[in-house]
Amino acid sequence: MQSNQLRGNNGPRIKSNNISSKDYESITVKKLTPVIGAEIFDIDLSKPLSSIQEHEIQRAFAENQVIFFRNQIITKQNHLDLGRLFGPLHIHPAAPHVEGIPEMMQIYADQHSPRANGEVWHSDVSCDLEPPMGTMLQIIQCPPHGGDTLFSSMYAAYDALSDRMKIYLRGLTALHDGEPVYRGLYKNFGVKDKETYPHAEHPVIRTHPVTGKNALYVNKGFTTKIIGVPLDESDGILSYLFEHMENPLFQCRFRWEENSIAFWDNRCVQHRAMWDYWPNTRVGNRVTISGDKPFFNDSAP
Repeated sequence: MQSNQLRGNNGPRIKSNNISSKDYESITVKKLTPVIGAEIFDIDLSKPLSSIQEHEIQRAFAENQVIFFRNQIITKQNHLDLGRLFGPLHIHPAAPHVEGIPEMMQIYADQHSPRANGEVWHSDVSCDLEPPMGTMLQIIQCPPHGGDTLFSSMYAAYDALSDRMKIYLRGLTALHDGEPVYRGLYKNFGVKDKETYPHAEHPVIRTHPVTGKNALYVNKGFTTKIIGVPLDESDGILSYLFEHMENPLFQCRFRWEENSIAFWDNRCVQHRAMWDYWPNTRVGNRVTISGDKPFFNDSAP
């Protein structure tokens, strides 16, 4: 993907070169947009995956940043096993979990809920020192209309920045703080607050450890300030970046059906859930895969 500045009639803000290098053999992959997202067909996730299926799912994940599967009737154990194909599972620092399964977060909203999960653009638990690599969500019960999830590519958001802004941001770090987010957040589920919640400083531009690409790594959900600059400057820059990364050019939108699964890469994707289905109910289970400490490689593109 190459940046292209807004200079009169000089073409679109971004020009995507996100084309798969070769065909897939064991699965069918259909892109949602040229920039981000793909649906995966011709696979049953309730059955053990062959080595080529596992490899091609990992490849589709890397190429598309978020991938979707429909009509997948899986058990909780299937769900856990799928997540573990990509690494050890992460335990959420605050959210309620399925009884007896701390690695599986409950997703639930109905007409009595005071809030729903994920209503603000964010990358999952970016306040951790080592934030989750990826998230795998299955929706078991969905409303007849609404409840979509939006996903935005932080590769595209970075690529579309001006060269001057990229130079300014390179090497900066920002504080991601879970305290103002999580304290009291899940009291309607009977979850007691912990004494402390995680916080961490991460690079504003993050280099993906697999693809080597750079991505913006600040989000409205957790990022509170840029380190080492005056507060008013930090507020101004973050305000611009938060607005910039919500550009629809960088996004795809997934319409859920029962037993659909989404798997997204928190290292280069932000997401936002739409709570537009009240008074209907939405229920799901989520596992997240542990990640590593974010870093910035100054020589990365």
